[in-house]
Amino acid sequence: MLNECRLALRITTEAYDGELCSLMDAGARDLTIAGVRLPGTVSFTLVSTTVGQTTTTYYRDDSTLTDALCMRAIFTYVRTHFGSPDDYERLKESYNVQKVQLMHATGYTDYGEDPEPEPDPEPEPEGGEGE
Repeated sequence: MLNECRLALRITTEAYDGELCSLMDAGARDLTIAGVRLPGTVSFTLVSTTVGQTTTTYYRDDSTLTDALCMRAIFTYVRTHFGSPDDYERLKESYNVQKVQLMHATGYTDYGEDPEPEPDPEPEPEGGEGE
């Protein structure tokens, strides 16, 4: 997922991976708070390896999320909050629309079936009182 996010944002360096991972996690949590059930996980592990005196640190992508709609919404969230985009308001609106669509789409929430409608009240007898 990290590679796909870099690609979506047209980023070719790993220098921003920490921020991207944090923003992807925040986007996934925001969708979850809104009631969207993600069909997979968004998870990253910071890994450090030392060879001799050289330590290399990188983020291992442990994510299992592959749903294109959820990933696109998360990437839009990341793009909205990454740096200071000139089109922040447009990106924010785009993310909110995607989130609302997921919130109302079949199979993306745990809300279950709609409750049974309330029965109509008994109709008043015709003619009224005192007849």
